[in-house]
Amino acid sequence: FFWLSLNVWLFWKTFLLYYQGLQYYYLHQMLGLGLCVSRASASVLNLNCCLVLLPMCRVVLAFLRGSQKVASRKTRRLLDKNKTFHVTCGVTICIFSVLHVAAHLVNALNFSENYNEDFLALNAANYRGEVSQIDLMSVLVPGLTGVIMVLVLFLMCTASTYAIRVSNYDIFWYTHNLFFVFYMLLMLHVSGGVLKYQTNLEEHPPGCFNPNKTLRENMTVPKAFEETFPNYTTEPFPEDLSVPEPFVQNNFMRICSEEPKFQSHFPETWFWISGPLCLYCVERLYRYIRSNKPVTITSVISHPSNVLEVRMMKDDFKARPGQYVILHCPRVSALESHPFTLTMCPTDTKATFGVHLKVVGDWTERFRDLLLLHSNQDTEILPIFQQRRYPK
Repeated sequence: FFWLSLNVWLFWKTFLLYYQGLQYYYLHQMLGLGLCVSRASASVLNLNCCLVLLPMCRVVLAFLRGSQKVASRKTRRLLDKNKTFHVTCGVTICIFSVLHVAAHLVNALNFSENYNEDFLALNAANYRGEVSQIDLMSVLVPGLTGVIMVLVLFLMCTASTYAIRVSNYDIFWYTHNLFFVFYMLLMLHVSGGVLKYQTNLEEHPPGCFNPNKTLRENMTVPKAFEETFPNYTTEPFPEDLSVPEPFVQNNFMRICSEEPKFQSHFPETWFWISGPLCLYCVERLYRYIRSNKPVTITSVISHPSNVLEVRMMKDDFKARPGQYVILHCPRVSALESHPFTLTMCPTDTKATFGVHLKVVGDWTERFRDLLLLHSNQDTEILPIFQQRRYPK
């Protein structure tokens, strides 16, 4: 509920900022609701791209799960739902990515249809009606990175389905590691600076009347405007003068002395994802260093119903009942690894520990064929015990 409320609040807050913010007045007049939806969905994407990595920091979660700082049993159970939360954030990223892309397609059309010669710095189009060639240099980086990110996200999403994970786990694992490419492109995606905001709100309130510009364009204006105007004044408008409606609001005129100035936003995506990404990379490095110590397989027992028991030894290995280990065998797969619950823990007098694994997929089948001398033998009657010098 807290995660859902945070997403709704962030979406609505960003939507109102771009809908009512004075600094986005001219940009909103040009793009309409497409601007608000694109930026609001981007905020939700930043949040979930930040949170989706945290459930995968298994060392940190294991430390919190076993420490005395998390005393509540309900809180520890929430930590056990890390995979569910990871999937939830991933689905949210897919949904709001579709919404974000659709809103930007509408923005590209509005840039072309609502082209305004008064705000050249704000336009991404070169002329009215330009749809296919919208300022290619300014949208090349965000457009190209956005397309590649959509393709990467599509591969990760489709390869995460249950059917592919069961039939070929390697496809799921290798495509899921493309998230490094996704995050690198995500930080480059916001460097285009297509959407801009107004910086001189005090000198040029949105929708104000600039008499100096009017005189330069040789337009007919009332004599009351021919005097020198301050930077910004709000005075009652004389009733006997006839002035176009945009210059008058509620019988008051808003006067400005300079043209609006626009500036691109400083990229903020790195602020969201740099912390979790660095934490995850440090943890992956720690797990890699910790796994470099050799593990000696002492024996393998083949039980009925395609169950394999593997007993191992490792220096300075300590564990408690109920914990799990992650098995990684380079001879089976270079990057793939799987968690298994310990069914035998090391003690003070015996350093052997073991796991029971069910042969149900391609990884476990190759692992069994690598360990057993004759993997096609009938094991449905009695368990078969094999003990030999296995490779480390």
